[in-house]
Amino acid sequence: MTTRKHPHDPHDPHDPERRSETVEPPEARAVSSMEAKIAELESAVAEAKDRYLRSAADFDNYKKRARQQQLETIQHASADLIARLLPALDDLHKALDHKPEGVDELWVKGLELSVRKLEEALSAHGLEPIHAVGVLFDPKLHEAIGYEESAEYPEDTVTSELRRGYRIRDRVVRPALVKVARPPELPASDGESPTR
Repeated sequence: MTTRKHPHDPHDPHDPERRSETVEPPEARAVSSMEAKIAELESAVAEAKDRYLRSAADFDNYKKRARQQQLETIQHASADLIARLLPALDDLHKALDHKPEGVDELWVKGLELSVRKLEEALSAHGLEPIHAVGVLFDPKLHEAIGYEESAEYPEDTVTSELRRGYRIRDRVVRPALVKVARPPELPASDGESPTR
């Protein structure tokens, strides 16, 4: 066991243990306190900025949703009105298709002009007819009410349109009433009856 020759002097400035224990002057404590406060304030500012940016983004998204809902409401309202007008348009088309013999041609041209103006007004609101004849049957656009044997059209192709269908943009207002092609039945051989 080794013993010290000189006792430890707690006030000795040359003592290595004494040098590691430095007393912090009051100015240094004030600076470190201010630095801590600055860091705390910077953190609060960053948090407030983040909350502001999220709130601004949420409000912007809300405005977009509200605008979209308003447009959809207007479109649905116009679609309902247009759906109510379609039977009248159908009747006008039927009147033109079945005009009586000897009717004044000027009257017919006037009716055709009125129908065209009505169709233009409705198309200005997005109404467009659904093309049916010669198109492959699509249950989203067509309503089949029967089949017709056809060698002219491939199977499941619309052969005739009984009532015109309409849509507004991607929304079907009224499907087209159609008949769909079915391949012609082969004649029965040896007196057998055809089966369906």
